Amino acid sequence: MGGFTSRALLLAALTAAAAGLSPARGQCRLCSTPSTALTQGPEDDGIALEIQTSLDFGRLILGGPGQGAAVVRPDGSSAAQGALTNVSARAMVGSAVIHGGAGRAVRIELPHRIDLYSVSGGHITVDDVVSDLPSMPRLDSAGNLTFRFGGRVTVTGDSEGDYRGEMPITVEYQ
Repeated sequence: MGGFTSRALLLAALTAAAAGLSPARGQCRLCSTPSTALTQGPEDDGIALEIQTSLDFGRLILGGPGQGAAVVRPDGSSAAQGALTNVSARAMVGSAVIHGGAGRAVRIELPHRIDLYSVSGGHITVDDVVSDLPSMPRLDSAGNLTFRFGGRVTVTGDSEGDYRGEMPITVEYQ
């Protein structure tokens, strides 16, 4: 069972201000270039999401018939369930950093499930996606918030392959 790579889909709350024209010189009104720069006040700080590590279940081995599940928790611990012998030491919790306005409250949405696909057309699902985010997330005094996320993947004997998928994460100011 291969690794899971996440890519973030970031929906940022950015507000564009109206561009003003600079004054014309002399008789020519076309000689001056209008300003197209975005102006941002303290209430319009941009917000960005940076994925530091991808959620990766490593190599999973079934010890018998049936199905098994691997759980990777936000604290970095892992567990094997069912016919799964253990979770590889290469399994890694996902982590991300949000950058934005200092002290701002943010709303973060993680999907409840993630579909993974192999090159050969196989399909498995990561469910029970969880994070270590506080109930009311807020950026620190430097404008950053780091969080970790994990989940559970269930596999059967016919799930062999290297699986990958996308994990859409929505981040916006409250």
